[in-house]
Amino acid sequence: MIIDSHVHLWKTQNGRVNGKPVFSIGNGKSNFGGEVRQMLPPYMLNGENTAEILLSNMDCAGVSAAVVTQEEIDGNQDAYLLSAKAAHPGRLKICSLYEEGKPFALDGFDGVKLCAGRLPTQDLTKHAAVFAAANRAGGFVFLELADGDAQTGSALEMIRQYPDLRIVIGHFGMVTRRGWKAQIALAHNKNVRIESGGITWLFHREFYPYPSAVRAIREAAEICGFEKLMWGSDYPRTMTAITYRMSFDFIQKSDELQEKEKAAFLFENAASFYGFDDLKEPERIRNMVED
Repeated sequence: MIIDSHVHLWKTQNGRVNGKPVFSIGNGKSNFGGEVRQMLPPYMLNGENTAEILLSNMDCAGVSAAVVTQEEIDGNQDAYLLSAKAAHPGRLKICSLYEEGKPFALDGFDGVKLCAGRLPTQDLTKHAAVFAAANRAGGFVFLELADGDAQTGSALEMIRQYPDLRIVIGHFGMVTRRGWKAQIALAHNKNVRIESGGITWLFHREFYPYPSAVRAIREAAEICGFEKLMWGSDYPRTMTAITYRMSFDFIQKSDELQEKEKAAFLFENAASFYGFDDLKEPERIRNMVED
């Protein structure tokens, strides 16, 4: 059983990066603030990154459930995510998107996403209303912090103010950047977890099977314990370089991790933290290159 703690979905990409627009131009490409980028695999022709395509990938790879986060570069997808969750109950947990100076939603959502490193006001204590609202609602806060320890001080203050609020630190603390362990250390607090979405992107130059990523997972576990770590793929952007299965089978095939550690990282920790239950393992179907 596997749970993906970091995926993205959108019906129409309509975001911004550094104040410039981000939008699909077809064949999986996007105008990314004036530069053409391969945002999706090239067979996703119309620019839509839908739940149905994600679930097809999940079924093929053997992933039971996923947590859908958001990014400002994709634009606010609140309405689409609500419809996706309703269409596929039980398999998706969804985050609304917090944008500074705008109203934010919690009704119908499991959590709220702060692209903290992109916020005009970087001090997270200035966004305390989001943490307070998520705490009242029994939801979680998903944080993607600025590199290193730039925001760990204000993040720690919010963790201390809301000790029962579930908080997720994304992108494995931006593991390839200086000072990443300061973000991992936030998981010393009882309700903080670290997810690995984008770790294959961050170690892309090394590429599959990402031995340095496996060592980083081990290092993080030495800081906060394996029970605080969860796997994430950062689908679909990482799928422009690798297959969906490759985003986790380098963990499954590693000799540096124990089987119980792999099970915790890939499934058990996320199942308990997010409250997934009654999940089914997708049927294993032999593909055309297998004997």
